Amino acid sequence: MDPYMNALKEKEGVWFVHDGECPICQHAAKALRIKEDYGTLHTVNARDVSEDEPLIKEINQLGLDLDEGMVIYTRGEFFHGKDALKFIAQYGESKNTFMAAAKGFFWSDHLSRLMYPWMRGARNWFLRRKKVHRIDNLALKSEPIFKSIFGNSWEELPLVMKRHYANRPYTQDTTTVNGVLNIMCKPPLLYMSPLMSLLGQIPTRNDNNVPVSVNFQSDANYKYFYFNRVFHFANGKPYTFQSRMLQIKGDEVVEIMRFGFGWKMRYAWDGEKVVLSHKGYALQLFGHLIPLPLTILLGAGYAEEHPIDDNTFDMQTHITHPWWGKVYEYKGRFKIAE
Repeated sequence: MDPYMNALKEKEGVWFVHDGECPICQHAAKALRIKEDYGTLHTVNARDVSEDEPLIKEINQLGLDLDEGMVIYTRGEFFHGKDALKFIAQYGESKNTFMAAAKGFFWSDHLSRLMYPWMRGARNWFLRRKKVHRIDNLALKSEPIFKSIFGNSWEELPLVMKRHYANRPYTQDTTTVNGVLNIMCKPPLLYMSPLMSLLGQIPTRNDNNVPVSVNFQSDANYKYFYFNRVFHFANGKPYTFQSRMLQIKGDEVVEIMRFGFGWKMRYAWDGEKVVLSHKGYALQLFGHLIPLPLTILLGAGYAEEHPIDDNTFDMQTHITHPWWGKVYEYKGRFKIAE
């Protein structure tokens, strides 16, 4: 048997792995009280322990991100993030304010899902204020953001698609592509141009051969994949359309635009092209994605990208309304800047 697994099985009691630089985690480590049935409580600062420690090694192998939440290990089971807080709420003793709050806010799955993003957001805010670097126990900086989104299909992607989606999380990676688009917009979406412009949405106009530059940028503090698009229309000042993409789970992604409005989609490689298929709309609010039943009003989005050579790809995106058909489209060819 693996000696690491033997060492892990020998760990008795409750093991609480946390970020020692996080004020919330520090307070939790000091205040945590577990019922005697579970044995001795052991606290582990993830920043001070070797990655060869059996507990950390198994956490990494399970893909538990310590920058996204604390971990509790007991009796052969791991609890991460909101599940760790739910464990504390269920098996902790209410002997202080922290334990009473944990029991009040995290005793159920619904409350845990509601409250945990706020707590995680507060933790990340504190660390940014202190200018503390991430633990990065999963070495996420070493892999492109979209590798986990495409999953097993990543290795099948042509070189141009890998270059297009090469940005790594928590870095300052930048990739630039330049191209020309033909844009088509029909009523009733065309009549909504002032509102779409106010909301920082797609340019709702009709034009051909529009030069467009796009910067794909990473963020040192987040796992976002930023799109900064600039449309250079001949008759008017440049139009900027900005958004950021965030993986929800697996191949599901949300593109978040101004005021938190988001388009949910599924990413896939079908052997010939990258396909972005519609999964609905949502509003990002306090770390939560609130579904918006707007497909009947706005239509369903769709996009695809076709590799041409190692530096060039064609793309098109369109919105199809259930009543009025295709009401919006832009398509063209882009080349990755060297």
